[in-house]
Amino acid sequence: MSLLLAAFFSALMFGLGLGVAGMTLPSKVIGFLDVTGNWDPSLAFVMIGAIAVHSVSYRLITKRASPILTANFQIPTKRQIDPKLIFGSLLFGAGWGLGGFCPGPAIVAAVSGVPSVLVFLVSMIAGVYLHQFINKSFLSKGN
Repeated sequence: MSLLLAAFFSALMFGLGLGVAGMTLPSKVIGFLDVTGNWDPSLAFVMIGAIAVHSVSYRLITKRASPILTANFQIPTKRQIDPKLIFGSLLFGAGWGLGGFCPGPAIVAAVSGVPSVLVFLVSMIAGVYLHQFINKSFLSKGN
């Protein structure tokens, strides 16, 4: 139960932070990507702030013997850059630039009921299922 409460309050804090920073507004993302026009640097400041908090927190937390709410840390060990990572990054960036959302802000903005947000979310969920289908049907046969 405490793990669920921690997840809930973490998600709540994340969502509130996105809302307060204005990151649930596609105009912020598109303004950040418009480097030759009316550039809006506010997303860069949010990113820099997040990187700073993460850098300090990660170093402090991983010095512990174990996490507070589970037995082991789950830190990724894979460090190679492969075609799947490159293609996924390009696809994520294209969706981010075209839609003006990444997954977190889109989920937070869903409560607005704005049709473009809901279309983005449905498309994102369909993409997740399409990836799972392709991965199971085609890619796993070759491995």
